[in-house]
Amino acid sequence: MSQANEPAMAGPRDYFGGRLNLEQQKKRAKELLKAVRDGDADALARLEAFHPKGAAAERLLADAQLVVARENGFPSWPRMKAHIDTLRIARRRMEAGRPLVPDSADMVHIRCGEDIRHSLKVAGFVGAFAEFSDPYCQGPVPRLDRAAFLDKRSDFIVSAYERPLKETRDKLEAEYDTVDALGAGGRVTLWFEHDSYDQLILARLLAHFSRLDERPDLQMICVGEVPGVQGFVGLGQLHPEVLLWLWENELKPATEEQLALGAEVWDAVTDPDPTHLARIAHDGTPALPLMAPALQRHLRELPSVRTGLGMTQELALSILAGSDGQSLPAGRIYHALMTRHEPLPFLGDLMFWHVLKDLGRSLEPIISTDLEAAELPWPKRIYMLTDAGRQVLSGELDYLSVAGAPRWVGGVEIRPREPTWRWDEGRSTVVMT
Repeated sequence: MSQANEPAMAGPRDYFGGRLNLEQQKKRAKELLKAVRDGDADALARLEAFHPKGAAAERLLADAQLVVARENGFPSWPRMKAHIDTLRIARRRMEAGRPLVPDSADMVHIRCGEDIRHSLKVAGFVGAFAEFSDPYCQGPVPRLDRAAFLDKRSDFIVSAYERPLKETRDKLEAEYDTVDALGAGGRVTLWFEHDSYDQLILARLLAHFSRLDERPDLQMICVGEVPGVQGFVGLGQLHPEVLLWLWENELKPATEEQLALGAEVWDAVTDPDPTHLARIAHDGTPALPLMAPALQRHLRELPSVRTGLGMTQELALSILAGSDGQSLPAGRIYHALMTRHEPLPFLGDLMFWHVLKDLGRSLEPIISTDLEAAELPWPKRIYMLTDAGRQVLSGELDYLSVAGAPRWVGGVEIRPREPTWRWDEGRSTVVMT
């Protein structure tokens, strides 16, 4: 029997040799849902047999999909979909005469987050996955020995993102230990994109490997756009097949020039004087073309010579200013920032929440919020721009004159009401004022 002729209400016995078709399974779920809502006895019996809530299920499409997945032997619809994707990718590789396994078991894939871990597995990769996600784009990145550096980073992450201290420190230690253990004889692939979150971590990793007398076989995928993907933001949005395409078309060995550039950039990022970093960003980084734009975006987080605001702070206030005096939920401000205002999106949602909290600590209120909403999840908390906030945006009031707490941009500590490094947008450089 062909897949195309599969009965619409097929039960668990109809596997067709295991070659499930996702579109057909979607059709089955929709037809099951309609039958359940129409009171069909067979459909209700399937719901009772395969849904954990039985007939008490809410009877949404997700409920019907769960039943279909369990009829096919999977615990959930996403697990079934991943299985179908895996089989399709394997079939295409067989038809093209390519190896079913693209990498090898001794490969370590390093990524600044968990976002592609599952997709790599679906695409057939068998190497180990290692997350290294210390967000250097926010908080202090000073020149310290490892123990003191991790203390500083842990304290920031705990305070800024409201994370448990032990869990945070243990996670950082584990990530740094994993990277430190990679030496001669190993094979490593770095998966990175074009924003400052990724590029600063990439610089740190390249700097680390450049110092090793015996380093692993190092290669990387570093992209700022992907064919067929409009509005590319990051690797996490890509289908497993596209990650496989990147592996086969964009994978390059790391060169000595790239390693040296990473070391130079990391040294400049951790410097309390940002002039060298500004010079690198201005002159360009041909060995790693995506690095220079990311560094310039990073430097724009320094206080503006005009307003005293970092770029993310200024964009957040501008979004509120553009609401015609109306208050906005924090989640909507974040969405507007990431989809319409941020030129090089890099912030996660908790990272943006840290920015809003920081603005809310100013000595003279720049933004106001409803204190009664303090118990709500942060995306639903309502904010409004104050008169002082409008004065800051217009350049009439310097934000650093009313800022409530110090903050860091890389190795630069910015202390309110003290001389500090600033970003001059007109000249695209840094100045001390």
